[in-house]
Amino acid sequence: MSKGKDAQACKGVLDYLNRQNRPYSAIDIFNNLHKEYGKTAVEKACETLSEEGKISKKIYGKQKVFVALQSQFPDVDDTEMKEMDQKVAILSEQVQVKQEEVRKLEGEIKGFNSSISTEEAQKLTRELDHENQTLSLKIAKLKEGGNVISPQEKERVYSSRTKYVKEWRKRKRMGNDILGAILEGYPKTKKQLYEEIGVETDEDYNVAIPEI
Repeated sequence: MSKGKDAQACKGVLDYLNRQNRPYSAIDIFNNLHKEYGKTAVEKACETLSEEGKISKKIYGKQKVFVALQSQFPDVDDTEMKEMDQKVAILSEQVQVKQEEVRKLEGEIKGFNSSISTEEAQKLTRELDHENQTLSLKIAKLKEGGNVISPQEKERVYSSRTKYVKEWRKRKRMGNDILGAILEGYPKTKKQLYEEIGVETDEDYNVAIPEI
């Protein structure tokens, strides 16, 4: 590497350490500078600056840590330290709150991603409506004394019933999972949530999922 690039890397590392005033390893500096300089260049700059007495180097076993010279910074009195500690405590609390909000939102997103889309639900509804109309017509004919259905048709009807009962259970479970995820971050009761978003349950109408 040319001397010019070496000098740029030294200046970049020195400016960064003075600005941050925190201990870092060479690899940390390399990553925090967004790989502006090569890894080898950063390591070499750290060693050069340390040898020139422009930064301090601490060795902990195999780990080398570099930090800005503390003599260049003004002393901080106890009052300032307490104020800083208070700010750190407040910011840490705010970070925890934000992390909790993110966790709840991620849970909601996961729930919604596992559910079917509006278009899919509308298509399924149309299919079920058509199936119900067909079966209703057949039932009406049977009540009027029409022909008895064949064993094959009877088997098909029972198979369809089993299919839709399973689908009913599946979608109810998915709906409960989504609502459960929302309730984790909802400040009120489940009943209040259902009333607020207009959810009507099977239980509201004394309906139970049939046995298969």
